[in-house]
Amino acid sequence: MTPGLAMFYGGLVRHKNILSVIMQNFLCMGIVPVVWIIIGYSLAFGPDVSGFIGNLDYFLLNNISLDTANTASNIPEFLFLIFQLMFAILTVALITGAIAERMKFSSFFIFSILWILFVYLPVCHWVWGGGWLQSIGALDFAGGTVVHINAGISSLVCVFFLGRRRGWRREFFSPNNLPITLLGAGILWFGWFGFNAGSALGVNAVAVVAFLNTQIAAGAAGVSWICAEWVYRGKPTTLGIASGFIAGLVAITPAAGFVGPMASLLIGLISGVLCYSAIFLKFKLKYDDALDVVGIHGVGGIIGAFATGLFASKRWNPSGENGLFYGNVDQIFIQLAGIISVLIYASIITAIIMLIIKFTIGLRVDSEAEENGLDISEHSEDAYKIEI
Repeated sequence: MTPGLAMFYGGLVRHKNILSVIMQNFLCMGIVPVVWIIIGYSLAFGPDVSGFIGNLDYFLLNNISLDTANTASNIPEFLFLIFQLMFAILTVALITGAIAERMKFSSFFIFSILWILFVYLPVCHWVWGGGWLQSIGALDFAGGTVVHINAGISSLVCVFFLGRRRGWRREFFSPNNLPITLLGAGILWFGWFGFNAGSALGVNAVAVVAFLNTQIAAGAAGVSWICAEWVYRGKPTTLGIASGFIAGLVAITPAAGFVGPMASLLIGLISGVLCYSAIFLKFKLKYDDALDVVGIHGVGGIIGAFATGLFASKRWNPSGENGLFYGNVDQIFIQLAGIISVLIYASIITAIIMLIIKFTIGLRVDSEAEENGLDISEHSEDAYKIEI
């Protein structure tokens, strides 16, 4: 999924920054696995310590062999480890869309390590690794809180510290290659089936339901997004339908294995309209979320996590819980506890990380480097160099 995200983001930035955005995404595919196998998997999925974090039983992959089975799923531990690694990679990569076109590569390098260690791993443990949110029954099938709300609120904090791009709202920042963005959206959608259906951790009925719900919600959100855009702007756009698809995929992620197809249809229709509306917040509140990570992933994740508390039913997943509409009023409050706790924790720790980087190596490229583009200034490369 992360190469698809790299293409999706890469096509949306200006031509002078396409390689820098792709490079940040590819860095995530390199640096996160290193952290993950040394200590990350142990902190996320090691035996629980006070509901907050895992212990160091799996440090340097100790106590894991080819014969070890994951206790929660009974699949090989290494299989579970690498599947969960993909979530970790994608989550930090999502943030690159918000900080695009102005953050130093060295700063993002340090940020990605610190953010995985101190934001992603604790939240992952809370929800999936036996932590306190899992113990109270919070539902997140494939990453609404762990991935999307976590990355969305962290992105908002990052853009606050970075400030707006030079010329934002005074110049027209045109995407450099929309076909690449559409290709990236297609790759993401394809990968999302593994993201969601794979979270059933087996080839079973729940995986099939999650697979179907993923398709329905994405399609519905794409349609509702362009309808809203059509009414507001007078024309539907290719970027609009691609963004709508992503919004639907985000919103259905926490609910995919807990709700039925008709609920996924509603979640998709609602998320397309609400996420489209949410992207205008950046203009009202004057924060420069370059590629709408907050509006799509942050807001979409909240919609999905909340909707899970409404529509979840044991009819579709006997191992899950019933939601509000199936007689379990408590579930909606449990979901809200998960949403609010991740919003607060991720925002505070991300702010601390950004402050540390700001007052050590600095966060942002200088004005000349930003004007020339990060492809040249940070990587000495040009994606579209033409020699005559």
